[in-house]
Amino acid sequence: MTLARRLGLYQQTGEQKAHNLVENHAPLVKKIALHLLARLPASVQLDDLMQAGMIGLLEAAQKYQSTKGASFETYAGIRIRGAIVDEIRRGDWVPRSVHRNARRVAGAIRVVENRTGREANDKEVADELEMSLQEYHACLNDASSGRLFSLDELNESGELPIQEQEASDNPLEGITADAFRHSLADAINDLPEREKLVLSLYYQEELNLKEIGAVIGVSESRVSQIHSQAAMRLRARLCEW
Repeated sequence: MTLARRLGLYQQTGEQKAHNLVENHAPLVKKIALHLLARLPASVQLDDLMQAGMIGLLEAAQKYQSTKGASFETYAGIRIRGAIVDEIRRGDWVPRSVHRNARRVAGAIRVVENRTGREANDKEVADELEMSLQEYHACLNDASSGRLFSLDELNESGELPIQEQEASDNPLEGITADAFRHSLADAINDLPEREKLVLSLYYQEELNLKEIGAVIGVSESRVSQIHSQAAMRLRARLCEW
């Protein structure tokens, strides 16, 4: 058999393998899209998220290397979620006031915790912002429904799977990524127990906000607030990154 013929058969085999991976894991796109849709405004359409997710799945099928250690489902899930988040960001539908208030809340948490040496509670943060508790909770709700600031974003800053890390001429980059991962893990571990539980149920168990509310005995709206506050507390504690 000629070299050209062998190369052609190899390419066909690779294409068929990628096609099979996409076909078998298409339901994963809808699962992740629905999971993200639960915290987005009603104006965001599921079909748009799924289209972006399918692009992520296609890229995952083309780039996946089984020798790197992670399963395809794990690798594809990261690529799918990243593609959907990128599409949402490109939409730029978030009011500037939401971003501004999110930064203010994170800053207030940092100030209170630096001053007291312990976890800032809702009332202390609200007082620092010169807001009522109701106004503070409204800011948390806006942050939850208005933008994808969450562990998804923190992961993109450093918690990347081995397949995603590109070779670099700068030896300090790997050290920086490792240091960030350790700092993130420590910051999550030091969260208040209820915030840590909400993040665990949401990201590891993949429960939606309503299901988490049933588990911990609070309303769906309160779960949303706890999730947002956890994310902003992480932002405040990781501000040096």
